[in-house]
Amino acid sequence: MSSHPKPPPFDVDDPAGIDDQLSQDEKDVRASVRQLVGQVAEPYVADWFERGTIDDPRALMKSFGEMGLLGMHLEGYGCAGMTAVDYGLACLELEACDSGIRSMVSVQGSLAMFAIWRWGSEEHKQEWLPRMATGEAIGCFGLTEPDHGSDPGGMRTRARRDGDDWVLDGRKMWITNGSIADVAVVWAQTDEGIRGFVVPTDVPGFSAPEIKHKLSLRASVTSELVLEGVRLPASAAFPEVRGLKGPLSCLNEARYGIVWGAMGAARSSLYAALSYAGDRVQFGKPIAGFQLTQAKLADMTLELVKGELLALHLGRQKDAGRLRPEHVSLGKLNNVREAIEICRTSRTILGANGISLEYPVIRHANNLESVLTYEGTVEMHTLVVGQALTGLAAFR
Repeated sequence: MSSHPKPPPFDVDDPAGIDDQLSQDEKDVRASVRQLVGQVAEPYVADWFERGTIDDPRALMKSFGEMGLLGMHLEGYGCAGMTAVDYGLACLELEACDSGIRSMVSVQGSLAMFAIWRWGSEEHKQEWLPRMATGEAIGCFGLTEPDHGSDPGGMRTRARRDGDDWVLDGRKMWITNGSIADVAVVWAQTDEGIRGFVVPTDVPGFSAPEIKHKLSLRASVTSELVLEGVRLPASAAFPEVRGLKGPLSCLNEARYGIVWGAMGAARSSLYAALSYAGDRVQFGKPIAGFQLTQAKLADMTLELVKGELLALHLGRQKDAGRLRPEHVSLGKLNNVREAIEICRTSRTILGANGISLEYPVIRHANNLESVLTYEGTVEMHTLVVGQALTGLAAFR
C-alpha cells in the first residue's frame, strides 16, 4: 500500500486550500499588495468614505505606481509586465480595502492605460504610459454619458473635423479619476464611426466637475467630463480602431479585474462577520455557536471559495490567451452578485453594528451596489451569457 502525506490543518483563511494552486511569486505579489494597502489606505479608508473624499489621491496613486501596480499587466513603456493572475490578486487585495481604491487603480491601468497601450499611436504611448505607470500622470476613461450607459453606441459626444484639427463637444458621466486626471481617453461619434481621442485635461474647453452626494464609492473621485469646443490636433485620435470594438476591449480588461476585486470585498465582510460572531455573546454563548449563524458562515464561505476559484481559472485562461468576453461576463455576473449577498448576510450577523463604519461591511455593501451596475449591468451580462448559450441576441 502506498502511504499518503498527512493533510495540513484546516486553514480558516484558506478554507479550500486554493493557495496550493498559486506559485510562490504569486503569493509574494499578494502579500506585497496587502502590506502596501495596509499602510497607505486601510487605516484611513473608513474616514475617507464617511467624508466622501480622499485626502491626497495623487499621493495615493504614486504609492501604487512605486510598487508597479499601475498598468501592471501591460508590457513595455515602464509597465511591470506581470501576469493576469498577478493583476487579479492585486485587485482582490485592493478591493478588500475598498472598491473605490481598486477602481482608481483599474481605471488607470485597465481603461486609460490599456486604451493607449492597445490602440494609441507610438507617440501617445511614449508621451503618457511611462508617467502613468509611476502615478506621475493620472488618466480617466470617458465612455458613459448621462443618457447612454448600457447602449454606448447611442453616445451624443461628437468629434468633427475642422481643417487638420478635431473639435469635440459632449458630456461624459460617472468618470472615476476625472477631476484629478491629466489625460482623458474620450470616445466620440465621428463621420467615420466611433473613435477614441487622447485628451490632455488642460486644453481649453475641457472641465471635470466632481460628482457629489454619492452614497457608494465615496472613497473615490467620481466626475463628469464636459467638452465644449475642445480643439485637438489630428494626432490626438487613435489611428486605427473604429466603432465599439475599441472601448469594449478596454471594458473587458477592467471587468476581469472586477471578477477578482469583488471577492476581496466579500472576504473582508465575511471575516468581519466571523470575528464578530466569535466575540458577540447572546443567550450565554457566542453567536458563532448557534446553528443559524454557522449556516450563514458556511454558505458565505462556499460562495467565496467558488468565486475565488472562478477568478483564478479565468486568470489562467487569460494568461494562456484563451479568455473570451463571455467568460468575463460569467465571472463578473457571478462574483459581484455573490459578493453583495455575502456583504448583506454578514451585516445580519453584525446586527445593528453592521451599519456602523466601525466595521467594513456596510461600506463594502454600499460600494458593491455600484460595482453591480458599472462596466456592464447584471442585465447586460446576463444577456451576453444568454446569447452565447442560444445563439440569439436579446438586447433589443
